Amino acid sequence: MSKSTVTDNQGQKPKGKKSILIKKLLASEIRYRRLFESAKDGILILDATSGKIIDVNPFLIDLLGYTKQDFTEKSVWEIGAFQDIYENKEKFLELQQTKYVRYDDLPLQTSTGRIIHVEFVSNVYIEDRHNVIQCNIRDITERTNIQKEIKFQADLINNVGQAVIATNLQGKVIYWNKAAEKIYGWTSAEAIGQNIIHLTPARQSKKKANDIMRKLSEGKKWAGEFFVKRKDGSSFPAFVTDTPMLNSNGELTGVIGISSDITERKHAETELMKAKMKAEENDRLKSTFLANMSHEIRTPMNGILGFAELLRTEDLSGEEQQRFIGIIEKSGIRMLNIINDIISISKIESQQIEVSVSQINVNIQIGYIYHFFKLEAEQKKLDISFKNGLPNEDAVIFTDKEKVYAVLTNLVKNAIKFTQTGSVELGCLKKEGFLEFYVKDSGPGIQEIQKEIIFERFRQGSESFNRQYEGAGLGLAISKAYVEMLGGKIWVINNADKNENDSGATFFFTIPVNPPEKTNVFISGARKNNSSIVQPKSFNKLEKNDNIIQHG
Repeated sequence: MSKSTVTDNQGQKPKGKKSILIKKLLASEIRYRRLFESAKDGILILDATSGKIIDVNPFLIDLLGYTKQDFTEKSVWEIGAFQDIYENKEKFLELQQTKYVRYDDLPLQTSTGRIIHVEFVSNVYIEDRHNVIQCNIRDITERTNIQKEIKFQADLINNVGQAVIATNLQGKVIYWNKAAEKIYGWTSAEAIGQNIIHLTPARQSKKKANDIMRKLSEGKKWAGEFFVKRKDGSSFPAFVTDTPMLNSNGELTGVIGISSDITERKHAETELMKAKMKAEENDRLKSTFLANMSHEIRTPMNGILGFAELLRTEDLSGEEQQRFIGIIEKSGIRMLNIINDIISISKIESQQIEVSVSQINVNIQIGYIYHFFKLEAEQKKLDISFKNGLPNEDAVIFTDKEKVYAVLTNLVKNAIKFTQTGSVELGCLKKEGFLEFYVKDSGPGIQEIQKEIIFERFRQGSESFNRQYEGAGLGLAISKAYVEMLGGKIWVINNADKNENDSGATFFFTIPVNPPEKTNVFISGARKNNSSIVQPKSFNKLEKNDNIIQHG
């Protein structure tokens, strides 16, 4: 096998240093060719002036899906992959005129139309007195896609509504998303590197903390509720899910905590529980009320039927007949009052009560009620009095006469019922655009716990079957509804609250001196149609007996 020899251009063997130099050049060329052919990056050699492709390595041919002939017979911009370079001539001018050009992410199109991403680096150098461009092309499609996926996931986590916080085993924060900034008040720059205990101190027992760490070290999640603090020191309930970060060996390296502010949820749960308890209480009260009503109705009914039967007795004296008739009348009145109260409260419940405004004289109204109940009070040996605190020009107002009468009647009736000895007083004063009515008694007073519930529907001071006083217990609930319909309020105080020597209680209620020309009528917060409201009209004279005598 003969060996090839190197000769000069005269056919003679080069001698000395020249021969060594030629051998080194040949060796260098061979090494370059081997590197060129075996490189794992694409290499493209271009004529700097024309853009003609001088050479291309196999890796780039395979990467772009063209044949070598497709490359060597064409200019760079005739290859579909490099259309972007040609269309943006500034880029090619940059390649021509700059010794070093780098593009970190250049999209290229393969022969199949698939877009790949490459890292593009070019160098300009002289070869055989011509400027050539060597382009090194590295496929970074996979890396670009991974980076895009990482960015997408990072943006996703960063923009969720829950706080996402990652810590290492020492508790130092290594990730803090935007929701964490909003919920806890610390910026990401402030939080990174800080210990989570100092940023979001939580109320938890040592046992709970140990349980969390045990589960996380076993590779398990932990979820639960904490009270945590914000940067400003305010506390709030948070629901936290801690997930362990494990390495390839399954060892715990950190914790990812996902938390959310559940203040609104806890508030809703509390309100739902209150509503549930209220509904259960209402069911119980209605059941008690219906049971009491059956007792209240049965008692006068038995009186009516029983004494009506006794009236059939032939040998009754006239005095006995009148006594039995009186009992029947009294039982009938009691039953009628109960039925009226039930009808009234039913109308209030179904929002069927209407307001009818007319002209009334308050002094006359109070005087009438005083005279109406005077006999009943005297039969119990009670002193009853009233005070007109209004001059005649202030006593005439526009309101619903029947409702004011009903409220005063209920209050005076209760005062007489619950007062065994002493006195009952009623009156009215004008205060800042309102008339303030009051009914004062010297009875047992109202227990503190009952001051609010006695105005509720189906509530009574005593709800047992063996309570001392008869009645449906609806009067105060009806009175409260009527007063609120007229734009006022009702309340009660014990007289001892003002004077330790006084006993009993005083009920107050207010109504506007004149209702607005157009008002919305409310029944315990429920708006009613005001179509039936009669607007006040001018009047020429007061009701008769304006100058009624003041008593007490």
